[in-house]
Amino acid sequence: MAAAKPTARFIYFAVTLLLLLSFFTSITAHETGDGNGDDDYEGIEELMALDEEEESQQKEGSHVKSSEAEVIAKAQRIVLELNSDNTKRIIDENEFVLVLGYAPWCPRSAELMPQFAEAATSLKELGSPVVMAKLDAERHPKTASSLGISGFPTLLLFTNGTSQPYTGGFSSEEIVIWVRKKTGVPVIRINSVTEAEEFLKKHHMFAIGLFKDFVGHEYEEFVKAATSHNEIQFVEANDIEVAKVLFPDIKPNNLFLGLVKSEMERYTMYEGTFEMDQILDFLDYNKFPLVTILTELNSIKVYSSPIKFQVYVFTKADAFKNLLTPLQEVARKFISKIMVVSVDITEDNLAKPFLTLFGLENSEDTIVTAFDNKISSKYLLESDPTPSKIEEFCSGLLKGTLSPHFRSQPIPDNKEESIQIVVGKTFDSMVLSSDKNVLLEVYSPWCIDCETTSKQMKKLAKHFKGLDNLIFVRIDASANEHPKLEVDDYPALLFYKAEDKSNPIKLSTKSSSKDLAAFINKNIGVQDQVSKDEL
Repeated sequence: MAAAKPTARFIYFAVTLLLLLSFFTSITAHETGDGNGDDDYEGIEELMALDEEEESQQKEGSHVKSSEAEVIAKAQRIVLELNSDNTKRIIDENEFVLVLGYAPWCPRSAELMPQFAEAATSLKELGSPVVMAKLDAERHPKTASSLGISGFPTLLLFTNGTSQPYTGGFSSEEIVIWVRKKTGVPVIRINSVTEAEEFLKKHHMFAIGLFKDFVGHEYEEFVKAATSHNEIQFVEANDIEVAKVLFPDIKPNNLFLGLVKSEMERYTMYEGTFEMDQILDFLDYNKFPLVTILTELNSIKVYSSPIKFQVYVFTKADAFKNLLTPLQEVARKFISKIMVVSVDITEDNLAKPFLTLFGLENSEDTIVTAFDNKISSKYLLESDPTPSKIEEFCSGLLKGTLSPHFRSQPIPDNKEESIQIVVGKTFDSMVLSSDKNVLLEVYSPWCIDCETTSKQMKKLAKHFKGLDNLIFVRIDASANEHPKLEVDDYPALLFYKAEDKSNPIKLSTKSSSKDLAAFINKNIGVQDQVSKDEL
């Protein structure tokens, strides 16, 4: 049998490799000596095999990406593109139209767009009468304004020409659930085991109700709750074998309600009475996963949660993978009492607004914080964020034994300063516990008017230099906090009398330097012996 001729591809790689080998050999000959010819040939075969494997993977990956792109493109074709000419006609001619108002530069719009397109595909497959449409509000501002679109993204459902704001979630599944409820399908009835199995393939979270008959007060309250709740799909059954497919641990009785989620804590049984408000409370307290990953799209839902104790874990995505399971175990012990939220610390839009509250906006290490939204207090875990420490932290939050956290810059060196710098950690010692009269300037670096007040403070400090019973201090309120420092606007001047530190006197920052000096003289009981000309 004749030997196969070498392919052009083989020749190309062989020549390339030989050139490379000769190049490196000329450089390192004094170290390595001559190579073995058989080894070189084996190396060529190995390189070719690796190259073919890589090329195959690239083709396969390209095919997957192409398929995904085709799905998205197909979904986007289902969504109508509105403009100034067709918007009124489309809304007037269709009973239901869900409009997405967006701006091309808006990151949240970009995040929502594929979810909206995917929801459009699902609704079409379900035979929904709703028309899905999008409007570039930046390109058609007048049309957007006429529809009531002012922010991005904005979702509006038009029913016979009348709009109502979208109040559901922002995943494709949540959009589908909300639209179906608002267009007449608040509850899906499951009649067979096959239907139940098919339903499970498409839904990640739902509430399941088991009723002997679909009548009576309990059933009416269930339907009311289904109609009112915008995020969770409700399903009903009257056959316990069908219901067991959806909720395996269902109790064998004629009345049951449970919540199913796609995570470790998958099944949650409702044990209250069948009243709409109580059912809704049960769902709102249990709908979140054990650990919620914060995103741009779910942020509003997280912030508005009825669970007022919230623990936030800021960490990098790689570190979170190792922390997730132990964090879920911790969260399970405080389920429906404390909401545990994970935030990617590298996502500035999500992490920095929180971390700035603690003065940790530049940190790259894992940080654990907590909020009690009932009393607007915040807390910081100052030890290593191990699972056991996080559990202790959560327990202290629930019991009310944690000390609130107040921001503070490092303690400065105030030697020989006419106006001393106060930070959060020194506010007690330098202001409240001091036996002297204190004039405090409260400012912020971004405050335009603060510069004028700062100049007045310098003049006053020079004017009263040498007095033993008066000190001038200033604090950057954007970087320092104290529970006894409450200022609504900047700049602010507060005078703390030596004998009454609990009732500071607020001075007008519009007062002249002479008027401020006169006030100080009056309150410290010292005659002004310095010429007013220097003020």
